Amino acid sequence: MHELILLRHAEAQPAPPGGEDSVRRLSGRGEQEARAAGTWLKAHGVHPDRVLCSPSERTCATGSLALAALDRAPTMMTAEEIYNATPGELLALLDQHLDANIVMLIGHNPGIERLVALLVEGRSDEFRGMPPAGLAVLHLDGPLEPGSARLDAFWSP
Repeated sequence: MHELILLRHAEAQPAPPGGEDSVRRLSGRGEQEARAAGTWLKAHGVHPDRVLCSPSERTCATGSLALAALDRAPTMMTAEEIYNATPGELLALLDQHLDANIVMLIGHNPGIERLVALLVEGRSDEFRGMPPAGLAVLHLDGPLEPGSARLDAFWSP
């Protein structure tokens, strides 16, 4: 893997009373944010070979709307491990996809923002935040390990 694209889900509606967090849908603004993320990816020539997505409603919708902007977008693969994942759990998942050149992972905070900090800074306790629909594009020159990535781009709607 030479490039890792991390996308946090776009703005979601609150869970209904007694409702499950995983079924939260995108708000109208969230739908716009997800489309804008796709527009940014296309404008910057970022084309993932593989897309891994949390199975929650809001992450799947974010991924579908963002990928719709790309030509020849790969099929999105859901991965249960992404939901409520720690940076270590996300790294373990990504280790299974090292054969892909550019991997996109669509998930949730705090896991996504802490993974960015871990890969770029070497520590996951020094994260700066990842807004809804925020994108981080990381370049990797070697193994996927703490402090091994360079932040090439950061975008938020």
